[in-house]
Amino acid sequence: MSKVVLITGGSSGIGKSIGEYLQTKNFVVYGTSRNPDRYPGTSFPLIALDVTKNDTINACIDEVLKLEGKIDVLVNNAGAGITGPMEEIPETEMKRNFETNFFGPINVIKAVLPSMRTQNSGLIINITSIAGYMGLPFRGIYSTSKGALELATEAFRMELKAFNVNMCNLAPGDFATNIAAGRYHAPATEDSPYKDYARVLKDIDDDVDSSSSPILVAQKVYKIIETKNPKIHYKVGAFMQKFSIVLKRVLPDKVYEKLLMNHYKL
Repeated sequence: MSKVVLITGGSSGIGKSIGEYLQTKNFVVYGTSRNPDRYPGTSFPLIALDVTKNDTINACIDEVLKLEGKIDVLVNNAGAGITGPMEEIPETEMKRNFETNFFGPINVIKAVLPSMRTQNSGLIINITSIAGYMGLPFRGIYSTSKGALELATEAFRMELKAFNVNMCNLAPGDFATNIAAGRYHAPATEDSPYKDYARVLKDIDDDVDSSSSPILVAQKVYKIIETKNPKIHYKVGAFMQKFSIVLKRVLPDKVYEKLLMNHYKL
């Protein structure tokens, strides 16, 4: 039987690319969106799900199980960007980002685990970010929320070993998606003491626009699914983005901090 894959945030960008690619590999694919009716051209079914609302999470999982009888793979892809100086991002926006990028994926995992335990198999791939390996200037909350999911996966993996359920992280770098359109931006005001923010924000958006196709992420997801014993952490992206993680591991903290500040011209 074909494996059944559920992808949160499957209506566009990385999630849509993953779904379309897995379809070519004969997987049964379901995606999710807060508003499925807005995306009538998607090649796989979209089910209503808002990761910040548990009732929609449970309803989505129940619907897929009713249709297919199982969920073999969960790809926790739904997420949101956020930028701004740490001092100037409102607390409500910080909490909203964590609801989407951390608590949301955790609650989707909790909803799918009972069925995976029953079938004594399953794979959960959490889409995090290379930004989650380091605190980036003006992207601090995004780095923090994605980093938290990275660590939660490490704990989950050990707890799930007895049930034959695997979990791993896949951390993408920058890819050409519409993430900037839905990202919360703290206003870059004239009276702000953080004069570099507006310039850095433009650089961030330019990097996304000029980045590679998200098909590379989709191909990596496929390779992970086909791996008998997945690793804990995977990365996909430009060489220097991946290499930055290696540098953080081997360089003294202040040297690495200086490299980041030079990169952002701070």
